[in-house]
Amino acid sequence: MRKFVCSLFIVLSIFIFTMPSHATNGDNMIAIGPVARAMGGVGIADPMDAISAVFANPAAMCFGDYCPASEMNFAGTLFMPKVKTKITNFSGVIQADAEDNVYAIPAIGLSVPMGKDASTWRFGLAAYGVTGLGVDYRGTVIDNSTFYGAAPLVTGEYTSLQIMKFAPAVAFQPKPNISIGMAIHIDYGTLDLRSGSSIGYAFGIQPGIIYKATDNLSLGMTYVSPQKVDHDSVADFNQDGLLDTLKLESPQQVGAGIAYSIPELRALIEFDAKWINWANADGYKEFDWENQWVFAIGAQFQPRDNLFLRVGYNYGKNPVKEHNGFDGTFLPANVTNVQGKYINNYFYETFRIVGFPAIVEHHFTLGIGYNLSDSFSINMGFIHAFEKTISETGLDVAGAPVTLESSLEETSLDFGFTWRF
Repeated sequence: MRKFVCSLFIVLSIFIFTMPSHATNGDNMIAIGPVARAMGGVGIADPMDAISAVFANPAAMCFGDYCPASEMNFAGTLFMPKVKTKITNFSGVIQADAEDNVYAIPAIGLSVPMGKDASTWRFGLAAYGVTGLGVDYRGTVIDNSTFYGAAPLVTGEYTSLQIMKFAPAVAFQPKPNISIGMAIHIDYGTLDLRSGSSIGYAFGIQPGIIYKATDNLSLGMTYVSPQKVDHDSVADFNQDGLLDTLKLESPQQVGAGIAYSIPELRALIEFDAKWINWANADGYKEFDWENQWVFAIGAQFQPRDNLFLRVGYNYGKNPVKEHNGFDGTFLPANVTNVQGKYINNYFYETFRIVGFPAIVEHHFTLGIGYNLSDSFSINMGFIHAFEKTISETGLDVAGAPVTLESSLEETSLDFGFTWRF
């Protein structure tokens, strides 16, 4: 069993980094696994499977439906984003759609009892892609290097950011109605801004607690520490002929959740709220992202013993601020300091708006689960993030009026298998 799990993690690691990925709350996935994603990304108070417990709140491993047995999850997401941009300047309208792709994002999770008292201590382990964003306008009219004779039309015409987490976790249940847990995050991040991929690592922690106020009511809280990756030699931001380093920090998060089960209706309703501290995270603060509140609500209904129906909604306000009235005229004063490198305001704005449009807000989710036996089940989910557009106006490098606009829409299909043993 140990050899099988190790081999699966190795295969997962190779596969996940051959695929760019995208995400939804800023550049974070709303949840991991088809169950939590089908319920709007909830799970802090009552995750429904092992992989969601490690991701959402490691304390939940002691209260899972699989306890006191063991559970292993394999999950996959097919992500289908649609990104487009439009530049309106002195020459007219220049617009293009980014290359359409279907991105595969796999994940696995495991939760097993520890020691003789299986209901007191549990160990969990998960690996999943949690962060991703990117656009690819190569070969389109946006990818124009002869703007005003020699300048590029935009910066950020190709971007690819990916972060995978390995998360070992431990949960302890000191009393029947209380569980505490801790996950260690080991981040493996890649960033490519068209000058080659840069790989970096980061570490963090995620403590959590769950309190069952009654048999039907659960309350949960969790915290994720900031985790910073240094990406060396990714782009020449200040155009001095040398490739610069960009520090990107996954922001700290605070989350709380409430879950209420209604046995007579065979239903579960959950609500989560998360605060994501983009405004103080390296990289995001320099590109002027604001803090984000995320609200999620989800429900599960069980019309038959082996059938589960799920629905949810997730909202997170676009964290990318609009800078109307920017002056991108090519003058020494019209620059922005990004980690010690001074970037012309026009190219700074195109990088923010064209290269990283992490702007979708409203997500509608659906899903279904079916128990094939007491030990094996399958789950599927669907998410649609409705199209969101960001637009700002200012002056380009020659002082002419310009409008920058990007739109993002996302659809994803989720599937997963659960094995209890």
